[in-house]
Formats: sequence, C-alpha cells, structure tokens
Amino acid sequence: MSKSSVKTSTSSGVVIKKLVFSAVGIALAMVTSYIKVWDMPMGGSVTLLSMLFICLIGYWYGLKYGLLTGVAYGILQFVVDPYMLSIPQVVLDYPLAFGALGLSGLFSDRKYGLQTGYIVGVLGRFICSLLSGVIFFASYAPDGMNPWAYSALYQGSYLGAEAVITLVIISLPPVTKALKYVKGQTDA
Repeated sequence: MSKSSVKTSTSSGVVIKKLVFSAVGIALAMVTSYIKVWDMPMGGSVTLLSMLFICLIGYWYGLKYGLLTGVAYGILQFVVDPYMLSIPQVVLDYPLAFGALGLSGLFSDRKYGLQTGYIVGVLGRFICSLLSGVIFFASYAPDGMNPWAYSALYQGSYLGAEAVITLVIISLPPVTKALKYVKGQTDA
C-alpha cells in the first residue's frame, strides 16, 4: 500500500467518524428536544439540553462541522414540527437559528471553550429568533409594547433559562470529566 493511499484511507476514516458523531449529536438533540421542562405558549421551550448536543459537535470538530450539523438539525426540526408563515421565516427560524449553535466551533481549541462556545451559539440562535420575532411576529406584542423588547423578552426567557441550566450541568465535575472522556473518543 502506498503512502498516499494510507493517508487517504486515514483521512476518510476521520471524516466518517466526524459524520457519525455529528449524526449521533443530531439524534440526541432531537430526542432531548421532546423532553420539555417548560413550553412557551407561541413556540419555543426549555428542553433537556437539546442545544448542547449541537454545540458539542462544533466544540469537538470546529466551525464547519458545527454549522453543518446545526443547519441539518434545523431542517430536521422543520420537517418534524413545522411552522411556516413564509420561506424567509422558515429559513430564519430553522436552518439559520439552529445553525448558529454551530458557532461553538469558534472556541474549539480554547480553555473553557465548550462553555464559551455554548454561550456564543445560544446568542446566535437568540439573534435569529429575535429578528424573526420582530419581522414576522410583531403583531403578537402587547399593545404599546415595542416589538424588539417583546421579542427579546420572549426569546430570552426560554433560551436563557435553558442556557443557564445547561451551563450549570456541564460545569459539574463529573459531567466535565465525562465530556472530556467523550472528546478523547472523538479524537481517537
């Protein structure tokens, strides 16, 4: 076997491993998205760590895989539980909002990269949801309330609550240790 074919074979194996871990992340995110701690009246919920599984892929494999995994997850969310007013609203609420969770990949090689990446990913999702709320759902704001303020409060309530819960959980020493172990498996 030539040196280049060994390199290609090893490279293909790495890509396959990344795709498998990404698919598992999407599956875990999908399952945990149905474990709802709190459901909002007009969409959105606090789930059992569903955003974490997408952010983990970005943290483990970088921005490209994080964004692709987030976009794929957003499309799957739309297929499984669609809400459609218009094509632009769908694009903003699903592939862009969930794709933003992949921004965690910007911090893949940093100390506290998972926590920082998770916060940035959730903020990216919040910005997409905020824009969607203002552009497409401003009529739901109570009379006299600024649509920006209403959207920020609405989106921030459930996204912020899940973010705080997740950050507390991933900062617990046994969870941190388990995530380091799994990260080691993703690199092997």
